Amino acid sequence: MRQRIAVVGAGPGGLAFARVLHRHGHPVTVYERDPGPHARPPGGTLDLHEDMGQWALDRAGVLAGFQARSRSEGQAMRILAEDGTVLRDWPPRPGDPQHPEIDRGDLRDLLLGPLDVQWGRTVTEVVPSAGSPVRVRTADGGEETYDLVVGADGGWSRVRPALSPATPRYTGVRYAETSLDDVDARHPDLARLIGDGSMAVYGVNKALVAQRNSGGHVKVYAQFRAPLERRMEPEDAREELLALFDGWADPLLDLLRHGDVFTHRALHVLPVPHTWAHVPGVTLLGDAAHLMPPLGAGANLALLEGAELAETVLAAEPGRLDEAVAAFEERMGARAARWAAFTAAGLDRIVSPDPADAVAFFDELQSPEQVR
Repeated sequence: MRQRIAVVGAGPGGLAFARVLHRHGHPVTVYERDPGPHARPPGGTLDLHEDMGQWALDRAGVLAGFQARSRSEGQAMRILAEDGTVLRDWPPRPGDPQHPEIDRGDLRDLLLGPLDVQWGRTVTEVVPSAGSPVRVRTADGGEETYDLVVGADGGWSRVRPALSPATPRYTGVRYAETSLDDVDARHPDLARLIGDGSMAVYGVNKALVAQRNSGGHVKVYAQFRAPLERRMEPEDAREELLALFDGWADPLLDLLRHGDVFTHRALHVLPVPHTWAHVPGVTLLGDAAHLMPPLGAGANLALLEGAELAETVLAAEPGRLDEAVAAFEERMGARAARWAAFTAAGLDRIVSPDPADAVAFFDELQSPEQVR
């Protein structure tokens, strides 16, 4: 008799988990609080590593679709000084490890495929019970039971309290995000400034990053250190940011002047390492398990873990699913701890009192050691 399985969260990790199981004919229930796949902006672009995100997409049977939609030119990166001088310019080079970019929305659509997601179903509580199925309660008053519930519902997971008392802590860094559309036609000078991939400028305890998405869309991120209680109202954000980056070259400030709506958020992380005693019938993956700074690892780990966990479920011997999931958690925790420590150190260097250290950090990444 097949196990009843649910995953909470229709992000990259949850969808990878469900898609691998679906590919092998194993049904899985996907809960997602958003009312639909296009209910809110999907976010920016992701670089997927060959041995992580792309490996997972291959297991899910959608690697060819990724290759058709991804942008290898998006790996290009340049670093500028505050006066606009180009300090570093790294185009993709033949023979380099391949980390092509794909828009988050495109990746979501690729993974959704035939999956039947229960949109608008907010999970409020997951209740494990020794020797009994796990109960999943939803905001609409529903309750279902499962043999395995996977929390892939992000940093503020509703599943995590069933396993761990850990809560995210503030890093000291805040982000303000905006975007520009049709940049090649409407802002050709900025298009040339950004190049084919991403452009970054690092100052004292602040940074400005612009990153191309597909279709001429550019995401702009202002990063800065500030107290958690600091608030930036959307209607005041542009002027506050222009004041924060006052003195920087005009073309750089134009990224803020021409941006549309500004979204402001505080950057949080989970403790490193974040581990828990195994609880039968419940587990976590992705940000729900190891929220870390957004330096290229999070989505890759979530995809990898989703595919690995699905294959763990498929390979588990009858009556030994929990034993197999516990072993998966040990492997995941050890790997995630290394990446979390690496990204935490990276954040401290790129939003720091020493802009030269941020440049040095990316110099080192040009010959990366294998963290995995």
